[in-house]
Amino acid sequence: MHTKEKTSSVIAKVVIAVIVAIYVLFPFALVVLNSCKAKNDITNNPIGFEGASFSQLLQNLNDVINNKSFLFWNAFGYSALITVLSLVLLALFGAMAAWVICRNKTKWSLAIYFTFIASMIIPFQVVMLPLISTFREAGNFIGIPMLMSVQGIVFAYLGFGGAMTVFILNGFIKGIPYDLEEAASIDGCSPEQTFFRVIFPLLTPVITTVTILNGMWIWNDYLLPSLMLGRSGDIKTLPIAVQAFVGSYVKQWNLILTGALLAILPMVILFLIAQKQIMKGMIEGAVKG
Repeated sequence: MHTKEKTSSVIAKVVIAVIVAIYVLFPFALVVLNSCKAKNDITNNPIGFEGASFSQLLQNLNDVINNKSFLFWNAFGYSALITVLSLVLLALFGAMAAWVICRNKTKWSLAIYFTFIASMIIPFQVVMLPLISTFREAGNFIGIPMLMSVQGIVFAYLGFGGAMTVFILNGFIKGIPYDLEEAASIDGCSPEQTFFRVIFPLLTPVITTVTILNGMWIWNDYLLPSLMLGRSGDIKTLPIAVQAFVGSYVKQWNLILTGALLAILPMVILFLIAQKQIMKGMIEGAVKG
């Protein structure tokens, strides 16, 4: 009887997992399917396979990439630049902050840590209008534009992504024996040398995880770039470019969906390649924390 109940429980879990997977993957599958069709085939039967072909997908890709209204390579370049700069700064400064907070057991370090945690629960909609006005005034004060600029949005991502980065890295650093740092200090290493030669290499698995998670968020983000870069400026990320493309080609669903596919495909590929590393880093951080 116990074996039958266990088997029924496993079957129920599998069925629920399959239903959830279909629910989550169906929109993406629909985008891929309709990217392989011509405009009329999508209008006639958006969920069927009629008219879908690899040759039509190549034609749609060529039309989108070479379209002057989309400017794919320009948007791709800005998305890549903003994402890479943000991830490098988040990994470096996040690791530094997490290490200092973890190793300095003071009231101030505890207060700073809980400030990071508290910022994770504040909805972005609450701070987005003050954020714009603050960045505008800061840009005027320092003489460097913080709105409609790469440096401004990178700085914003550093602030919004820092909380989760510090939280995850702090949990991992707690599991690193302090004896390693004492040995490095005895050997004559300064705090900076101890961090970069001893601590930072040990953080590689969890930094990889945090970088991938932050990368998927930054690459796919639409709201913050639309506020800080605008929708009509020269600097556009791929989500903004796709939205502008939709406005230009309201009825060209084959081109619109192909543009959306081009925007999300890099992160899908990255996730499929690195999903094991993501889980490994999260588990190690949780166990060591």
